Amino acid sequence: MTSDRQAAHPIYPDLAGRTALVTGGATGIGAAIVEAFAGQGAMVYFADIDEPNGTALAARLGENCRFSRVDVTQAEQVKDWIDGIGAARGAVDVLVNNAAQDKRVKFDEMTPEEWDWLLSINLRPHFLTTRAALPYLRAGSSIVNLGSVTYNIGFAGLSAYVASKGGIVGLTRALARELGPRGVRVNCLTPGWTMTERQLRDYVTPETMEWVKGVQSLPELLQPDEIAQAALFLASRASSAITGQVLLADKGWAHV
Repeated sequence: MTSDRQAAHPIYPDLAGRTALVTGGATGIGAAIVEAFAGQGAMVYFADIDEPNGTALAARLGENCRFSRVDVTQAEQVKDWIDGIGAARGAVDVLVNNAAQDKRVKFDEMTPEEWDWLLSINLRPHFLTTRAALPYLRAGSSIVNLGSVTYNIGFAGLSAYVASKGGIVGLTRALARELGPRGVRVNCLTPGWTMTERQLRDYVTPETMEWVKGVQSLPELLQPDEIAQAALFLASRASSAITGQVLLADKGWAHV
C-alpha cells in the first residue's frame, strides 16, 4: 500500500523481495522508512517498544510487513529477533538503525544515570543489531545508521544526544572498513529537524518553525517521507559506490 506521494518517488527494483530490518519503526521517521520499504516490495521487519502503534502500522501495510516488540537496548531480545528473521529469510539485506531518544537535558543538570540512559538508547542498539545481523549479512547488503544534524551544528540541551550521534558517525566509518571486504556497505543518514508527530507535539512552535526555515537553504519544512526516500537510496544498488559516508538530508542547514 502506497500513498499518492510515494507513487511519485523512484522505484528501486533491486529492493523488491529483499529483507529489510528497521529499529524504532512504529512512529515518526522510522514509520516512514518502514512504509517506504514496504512500498518498494521489500519484506520489512521492524522493532519498537511502542506496541500499539507498531501493530497498527503492520496491519495497515499488509503481508510484507512484520512488527515485533523489541527493546533494542537488550542484547538477548535483539539477538532473538534477528535470529528469528535469519532463520525465516536466510539473509538480511538491509539494516536501518533508527531507534533514538532526543530528550532535552541541560548539561549542568544531567545526572550520570541520564547520560548512560541516553547513550544506551542512541548508540548501543547500533552495536547490538549489527553484531546480531553479521551472520546474515551478505555481499550487497547495506546498513543505514541514522545520525542527526545536531552533531554537525551543535545544539544546546542535547549534549548526550549529540555525543551519541557523533559516535554513530565514527562507528559507521569503522564498520565500512571492517565489513567492506565482505561486500557490505555502511552509511550514516543524517536528518535535519524533521517534522514528525512527536516533534510537532513536543518541541515545534510557530516561532521555531520560522527559525528553521531561516537556517535551512531550502525553506520548506523537512518531512519524514523525505528521510525515508534517502534511506531507500542508501539501501539500493543505486548507491553501490557509496560506503563509510555521511549523507546530510537537512534542506541545506549544515554546510560541511
